[in-house]
Amino acid sequence: MENDILDKLERPLRDLRLSVTDRCNFRCRYCMPEEIFGSNYPFLSSDKILSFDEMERLSRIFVSLGVRKIRITGGEPLLRKNLPELIHRLNLINGVDDIAITTNGSLLSKFAPELFNAGLRRVTVSLDSLDDERFNQLNGNRSKVARVLEGVEAASNAGLKVKMNMVVQKGKNDQDIIPMARYFKEHKHTLRFIEYMDVGNSNGWRMAEVMTKQEILDRIGEVMPLEQIEPNYFGEVATRYQYIDSDQEIGIIASVTDSFCSNCSRARVSAEGKLYTCLFASKGYDLRHLLRSEGADDVIRNKITDIWNHRSDRYSEERANGNSSRNSSKVEMSHIGG
Repeated sequence: MENDILDKLERPLRDLRLSVTDRCNFRCRYCMPEEIFGSNYPFLSSDKILSFDEMERLSRIFVSLGVRKIRITGGEPLLRKNLPELIHRLNLINGVDDIAITTNGSLLSKFAPELFNAGLRRVTVSLDSLDDERFNQLNGNRSKVARVLEGVEAASNAGLKVKMNMVVQKGKNDQDIIPMARYFKEHKHTLRFIEYMDVGNSNGWRMAEVMTKQEILDRIGEVMPLEQIEPNYFGEVATRYQYIDSDQEIGIIASVTDSFCSNCSRARVSAEGKLYTCLFASKGYDLRHLLRSEGADDVIRNKITDIWNHRSDRYSEERANGNSSRNSSKVEMSHIGG
């Protein structure tokens, strides 16, 4: 497209991850640990969060610059009141090929039919264990497994395509790799295993707790042989594998040991309207003041273009090469939705 923009590494802008809230009803250890995100944590007030009008306007501008996919994130996006209305509005933007949501699934039973009717067709549900005791330890005692699985079933019954995400931590839930793989193979939902990442500043990340891509593959392959298959599209973050005895597949997102920075086409906008050019970014660029300054769309479009043209982020590659500053302050994953 003639309006496509490229960063310094010639990566196009194709995907927008749009956070609609910084709040979540879980307290997962690797994302929002309870001791930090407690009852007195200063979450954003409503006047600081972008309105649906502002999100729609911003999305239209991003689409004019090459974005084709929009993923709604949080926090937990289903906590945002009237979210199906935003889905409907984004679905009407000419040029948007795909809209999806990433959710913890706890509210999905309630909202799945309404989301489908609003035009949503895909949902990704996070679930890190099928064992209630471990799942409770991981999510801050906020939900039972059954509640999430009920949401998955409701989404599937409503017509939504469901993918599952599992963050694997060595010594925490790696014993659940095979049970999760078997369960979702049987229920015909693609499961993606995610290497535990050093996102933000509060999750106590240690390399010793990373279950690597190869370790995950080896463990599954011993009982359910796999073969690698081609990516679905340029910039797909998960490496795809298919079970040899089935047409079902899994994916592995290996930001730590097999980085995909060279193909990254994602921009992230936080709930208060800051643009982040990397999941591991230390700063964001304020777009909210432009949205509320009565400036023309061209002003915002030019700002985004300038930011993207100067983008050179490749944190995961630098980490792998020992060149990243791991002690530098990074935006919390809960703030920009992963």
